[in-house]
Amino acid sequence: MPDMTETDAQGADRWVQHFARRGYPRARPLASGMEGAVYRLQDGTVAKVWAGRAPEDFDLTRRLYADIARHPLPFATPRILDAEEHDGVLVSYERELGGSPLRSDGDGRRPARDLPRRETDALLTVLRALASVPGSEVMRRLVIQGDDRPLWQGHSRFSDALAALVERAVGRNRDALAAHVPGLAGVVSRTAASLRALPDRPESVVHGDLVPPNIHLDEAGHPVAVLDFGFCTTAGDPAFEAAVTAAVWDMYGPDAAHHTAELTRLFARALGHAEEILELYRKAYALITYDLFGMGPQDGHFRWCAAQLR
Repeated sequence: MPDMTETDAQGADRWVQHFARRGYPRARPLASGMEGAVYRLQDGTVAKVWAGRAPEDFDLTRRLYADIARHPLPFATPRILDAEEHDGVLVSYERELGGSPLRSDGDGRRPARDLPRRETDALLTVLRALASVPGSEVMRRLVIQGDDRPLWQGHSRFSDALAALVERAVGRNRDALAAHVPGLAGVVSRTAASLRALPDRPESVVHGDLVPPNIHLDEAGHPVAVLDFGFCTTAGDPAFEAAVTAAVWDMYGPDAAHHTAELTRLFARALGHAEEILELYRKAYALITYDLFGMGPQDGHFRWCAAQLR
């Protein structure tokens, strides 16, 4: 999660007081993001105050983290210690993950035009490790953000489930996207047909949002933690994870297109994914997320998605 802003911090007093009453007198705001706000409670423990998360569906998240933790990984992943509902808001208590974000939104650092070996090695380590975690029934029951049902509902193959989501997601705000993507209907039909034509692939956990702040490194540059599962987490083709990671690693910088192409080539070569499949999955990602942050050219994510589809 990015650093907490001044506005966020001003609204955090009641949570600091709540945690003090719970026996954590040194609680302080740590970070905030789309999913909510994080507070450091004491050594090794943090609390996450979730935004818009229903307490009744949180058991799936707890079980997801437990599924992942059963497999030996070279880095830590979230682990939920306890959860409660306070004033209708879900609060989870989790172990604090170590290391420092590979890069954070607030540190002012732009990635070099040619990504350093430290970054690409870290990415390959994370992608290979996550691809070793088999897909589970819990992962198949997760809902991709913006949708109204589990991704896998009614499907037995990831590519078929993703094709159906592409069609549903475009239907949410078709006119807004069509205004910026000429021939949108053809783009959607070709993308969905290409997804359905893909051969079966082994399924593993898909994080779905491996942006720099979600990968923590130690001082030697090795990944020590991967956090913030949930935005696009499911069981699926590891090539989808690689495609999305190449696309979102740098979405808005002056060298963004160069970085996407560089990482796409690297992941194809090092991980054995066909570049045309990575490109197909990148289009699918744009079609399922285009309206999640705003609609129209004033929103950076919407503009990025439309550009991928033209």
